[in-house]
Amino acid sequence: MNEFLTDAALFLPVLLRGLWTTILLTLCALVVSVMLGLVWATMARARFGPLRAAAATIINVVRGIPIIVQLFCVYFVLPEAGINLYPFAAGVIGLGLAYSVYQAENFRAGFEAVDPALLEAAKSLGMDDRLAMRRVVLPLGIRIALPPFGNTTVMLLKDSSIASTITIAELTRAGQLLAISTFKNGTVYVLIALLYLAASLPLAAGVRMLERRMATR
Repeated sequence: MNEFLTDAALFLPVLLRGLWTTILLTLCALVVSVMLGLVWATMARARFGPLRAAAATIINVVRGIPIIVQLFCVYFVLPEAGINLYPFAAGVIGLGLAYSVYQAENFRAGFEAVDPALLEAAKSLGMDDRLAMRRVVLPLGIRIALPPFGNTTVMLLKDSSIASTITIAELTRAGQLLAISTFKNGTVYVLIALLYLAASLPLAAGVRMLERRMATR
């Protein structure tokens, strides 16, 4: 136990820097995934058939490709087309795109759960479809989508470890390099697991707090 604590004191500064990168990567990818997810969900509800078809195609294609392959495409394939990205930017885009389809399904389910009578009432007050969507369907739908949104966000935090495959020095990558150099695999990976847990529990608690706050409005 004493040896574990001594090693932990030495390793934590390195792992905490990796954790900071993980949190930053997760937050940036979350913003991208939410923005794209809202676009896909809105397209999926459009009256224009080709838009709905395009949304369904994007969701099915992106969901059917492993996240690691999407990261490789962004980081290794785009440079062949003349688009060079830093590893962190590639990670944000790859993870954001991969999780945008799950966010889209969360939002779509939330929008469809809104009582159609509320939408009709909004139209009876003179709102057009766009205004009713912005003032009625969007706020209520997001409130309904919060529980699965929270689960998806925690999954994104954990799956950010995949970004280690494109040399991003996030928590898992920092731990791998530390374990290789010190041969302290047990200590390093136990600390990594505890740090992921320490990051995901407050995140889940924050989402639940947001759910309660929005439920009282």
